[in-house]
Amino acid sequence: MQTLANWDGGPGPWILFFPLIWAAVVLGVVTVLRRTVWRGRRGPWRAMADVGPSGDSPIAMLGRRFAAGEIDEDEYWRRLSVLDEQFGRTAGKGGAA
Repeated sequence: MQTLANWDGGPGPWILFFPLIWAAVVLGVVTVLRRTVWRGRRGPWRAMADVGPSGDSPIAMLGRRFAAGEIDEDEYWRRLSVLDEQFGRTAGKGGAA
Protein backbone atom coordinates (compact mmCIF):
# COMPACT_ATOMS: atom_id res chain seq x y z
CA MET A 1 0.00 0.00 0.00
CA GLN A 2 1.38 3.41 -0.98
CA THR A 3 1.24 6.21 1.56
CA LEU A 4 2.28 9.84 1.41
CA ALA A 5 5.20 9.09 3.72
CA ASN A 6 6.52 6.41 1.38
CA TRP A 7 9.67 7.71 -0.35
CA ASP A 8 9.85 4.88 -2.92
CA GLY A 9 8.82 6.95 -5.92
CA GLY A 10 5.89 8.56 -4.09
CA PRO A 11 5.38 12.26 -3.62
CA GLY A 12 6.52 12.21 0.00
CA PRO A 13 5.08 14.20 2.92
CA TRP A 14 5.96 17.57 1.33
CA ILE A 15 2.88 17.23 -0.91
CA LEU A 16 0.81 18.28 2.09
CA PHE A 17 2.39 21.74 1.94
CA PHE A 18 1.01 22.57 -1.53
CA PRO A 19 -2.42 23.65 -0.23
CA LEU A 20 -0.69 25.84 2.37
CA ILE A 21 1.47 27.46 -0.31
CA TRP A 22 -1.56 28.16 -2.52
CA ALA A 23 -3.49 29.58 0.44
CA ALA A 24 -0.57 31.90 1.20
CA VAL A 25 -0.41 33.02 -2.44
CA VAL A 26 -4.16 33.73 -2.58
CA LEU A 27 -4.06 35.56 0.76
CA GLY A 28 -1.12 37.66 -0.45
CA VAL A 29 -2.88 38.61 -3.70
CA VAL A 30 -6.08 39.55 -1.87
CA THR A 31 -4.10 41.64 0.63
CA VAL A 32 -2.27 43.51 -2.13
CA LEU A 33 -5.52 44.14 -4.02
CA ARG A 34 -7.29 45.41 -0.92
CA ARG A 35 -4.47 47.83 -0.14
CA THR A 36 -4.24 49.21 -3.67
CA VAL A 37 -6.84 48.66 -6.38
CA TRP A 38 -9.96 47.96 -4.33
CA ARG A 39 -9.50 51.16 -2.31
CA GLY A 40 -10.29 53.20 -5.38
CA ARG A 41 -6.61 54.06 -5.82
CA ARG A 42 -6.52 55.89 -2.52
CA GLY A 43 -3.43 55.46 -0.45
CA PRO A 44 -3.58 54.60 3.25
CA TRP A 45 -2.76 58.25 4.02
CA ARG A 46 -6.14 59.27 2.58
CA ALA A 47 -8.11 57.08 4.96
CA MET A 48 -7.72 59.52 7.86
CA ALA A 49 -8.82 62.47 5.71
CA ASP A 50 -12.28 60.90 5.39
CA VAL A 51 -12.82 60.80 9.16
CA GLY A 52 -13.57 64.48 9.64
CA PRO A 53 -16.39 66.49 8.13
CA SER A 54 -16.35 66.96 4.40
CA GLY A 55 -15.88 70.37 2.81
CA ASP A 56 -19.60 70.77 2.05
CA SER A 57 -20.95 69.58 5.39
CA PRO A 58 -22.78 72.03 7.65
CA ILE A 59 -20.19 71.52 10.37
CA ALA A 60 -17.37 72.44 7.99
CA MET A 61 -19.29 75.52 6.82
CA LEU A 62 -19.82 76.54 10.43
CA GLY A 63 -16.10 76.17 11.10
CA ARG A 64 -15.27 78.35 8.10
CA ARG A 65 -17.71 81.05 9.25
CA PHE A 66 -16.15 81.02 12.72
CA ALA A 67 -12.64 81.19 11.27
CA ALA A 68 -13.65 84.12 9.03
CA GLY A 69 -15.04 86.01 12.04
CA GLU A 70 -18.65 86.03 10.84
CA ILE A 71 -19.86 84.49 14.10
CA ASP A 72 -18.46 84.67 17.64
CA GLU A 73 -17.38 81.76 19.83
CA ASP A 74 -20.67 81.48 21.76
CA GLU A 75 -22.66 81.36 18.55
CA TYR A 76 -20.23 78.78 17.13
CA TRP A 77 -20.59 76.42 20.11
CA ARG A 78 -24.37 76.85 20.26
CA ARG A 79 -24.80 76.01 16.58
CA LEU A 80 -22.24 73.23 16.75
CA SER A 81 -24.17 71.50 19.53
CA VAL A 82 -27.33 71.59 17.40
CA LEU A 83 -25.50 70.26 14.34
CA ASP A 84 -23.78 67.66 16.48
CA GLU A 85 -27.15 66.26 17.54
CA GLN A 86 -28.44 66.19 13.98
CA PHE A 87 -25.40 65.08 11.97
CA GLY A 88 -23.01 63.73 14.58
CA ARG A 89 -19.26 64.01 14.53
CA THR A 90 -16.44 61.52 14.72
CA ALA A 91 -13.93 64.01 16.14
CA GLY A 92 -14.16 65.19 19.72
CA LYS A 93 -15.16 68.70 20.80
CA GLY A 94 -11.49 69.69 20.92
CA GLY A 95 -10.92 68.71 17.26
CA ALA A 96 -10.92 71.19 14.44
CA ALA A 97 -14.24 71.56 12.72
